[in-house]
Amino acid sequence: MAVYDLATGLRAHALYSQVALHAEYGGVVPELASRDHVRKLLPLIRQTLAEAGLGVRDLGGVAYTAGPGLVGALLVGAGVGRALAWALDVPAIGVHHMEGHLLAPLIEDPELRPPFVALLVSGGHSQLVAVRAIGDYELLGETLDDAAGEAFDKTAKLMGLPYPGGPHLAKLATTGRAGVFRFARPMTDRPGLDFSFSGLKTQVLLAWQRSDQSAATRADIARGFEDAIVDTLAIKCERALDAAGMDTLIVAGGVGANARLREQLQEQAARRGGRVRFPRLAFCTDNGAMIAYAGALRLAAGLHEDAQVQVRPRWDMATLPAVGRMSGEGRFVIRDS
Repeated sequence: MAVYDLATGLRAHALYSQVALHAEYGGVVPELASRDHVRKLLPLIRQTLAEAGLGVRDLGGVAYTAGPGLVGALLVGAGVGRALAWALDVPAIGVHHMEGHLLAPLIEDPELRPPFVALLVSGGHSQLVAVRAIGDYELLGETLDDAAGEAFDKTAKLMGLPYPGGPHLAKLATTGRAGVFRFARPMTDRPGLDFSFSGLKTQVLLAWQRSDQSAATRADIARGFEDAIVDTLAIKCERALDAAGMDTLIVAGGVGANARLREQLQEQAARRGGRVRFPRLAFCTDNGAMIAYAGALRLAAGLHEDAQVQVRPRWDMATLPAVGRMSGEGRFVIRDS
């Protein structure tokens, strides 16, 4: 949950995590997730408004995640968001979850504006997107199977690491030795910008099963796996920048918090004479600030929706209307097609 003001910036944000709820099952249980949303959503709204020093009557609009995602959880947020907007007689808009991630680096970097290439890497998505304006997106490449974050989580699980596995694996990799295990950099030996990580996951499984499964070996395998993921993402990012003719890369999504990925992409940007930008760590994983920011931009452009509660479990980001640059009056305008 978050409150964002285009004039003054982020006023407050809060997070309630369901990690403990789902840890017993080793992954998200959709029905438990949506029921917990029902219990926690209104208290979190009150908490965030209190931290911002605001009341509900001070809100000028409401943004909520409309998709893609689990339909039960989406419906809870959409239902509350639409009801709140209706009660306050203010506009509301459903935000694309991945557009929220894509725009997260802009929240605290007012000078950062398109055009740029975005690398979106999370538990459910691995995409390279050419961004020519806010809402003007061209998909350059995506995963053909497991997303990078999903590969992190599944690989961690097969080596016995606790849920959620990705952060645990990345932490373990810091103690591993580089080069002891070297895995393939998938689909980097051929042209194209798509990803595939399922085969890499299988390589790690076989290496783990054939090893002595000691603590040191597990750390070395974790390091080899992380190096393969990071190298693959870096190679594809460089190709995407060349293909799009751009020199700015932004990185968002949960895997964007990975320290080794950040370091390698920063070194690559310095070598190329370009730049790379990341959101703060708290805004890499799912958060309310990115949805509030994306919604604020679209509401400022005059976009809003009717009172019908609609969610989109599957939603192509390329179908979003483009939004132009901010005008002198501090409002965004719909860009001419």
